Amino acid sequence: MAHLCLTDVSVHFGGLQALTEVSFDLRPGEIVSLIGPNGAGKTTIFNVITGVYKISGGSVAYDGQTISGLRPHHILARGIARTFQNIRLFTAMTALENVMVARHCRTRSGVVGSVLRTRRQRAEERAVRERAMAALDFVGLANHADAVAKNLPYGLQRRLEIARALGSDPTTILLDEPAAGLNPSESRDLMEMIQRIAKTGVNVLLVEHDMSVVMNVSHRVVVLDHGVCICQGAPAEVRSNPAVIEAYLGSEAD
Repeated sequence: MAHLCLTDVSVHFGGLQALTEVSFDLRPGEIVSLIGPNGAGKTTIFNVITGVYKISGGSVAYDGQTISGLRPHHILARGIARTFQNIRLFTAMTALENVMVARHCRTRSGVVGSVLRTRRQRAEERAVRERAMAALDFVGLANHADAVAKNLPYGLQRRLEIARALGSDPTTILLDEPAAGLNPSESRDLMEMIQRIAKTGVNVLLVEHDMSVVMNVSHRVVVLDHGVCICQGAPAEVRSNPAVIEAYLGSEAD
């Protein structure tokens, strides 16, 4: 199974240092959460891993191979999928179609096969549909497969984003604030879903502000502040760390 490793990763945009020598890893079937104040660099790390941002120093390796500098679609093909803080669905397409789109990195039929409707192309299309339905079923949306995405309630749109990421058959999934806007019942369902994903052997890297979600599902927690890793360890260790408490709550002197 794949192992994600960030070593001394730095990112700067002109004079702004967004990340400074950040190092951590993500092991097979593990749930690791990135936490920190707004602007700490959490989403920047997601963008680095998925090839949206180029690193200024250090390296990102996946399954023993450097992926720093690869384009996003090549990284997706390697097995790293993600969701977004702000929902990004194809709103006019059905739930099933949204997940089927994610299979493009796993299909082999070309333009000629699609036009001529060859036997291979038809078989591949059936396989894409079946895999997409399996992803919808995993997140509890099988009964909404034909629903147009924009007509789904907010909580189900969040689930659909996760289903679309799972539809690409990832070995690592990056979830960017999946509990944002969810009610307590939906958050509990989300925690159970994240744990089920990890049990399938998929690594989960989570950015989340809901500490009840973070502390209940994470094997390890990595804490960022102003682009620097100030602490990492088991949830109980992180929760009692003075540097973490100060970064979130401010020091007594403040």
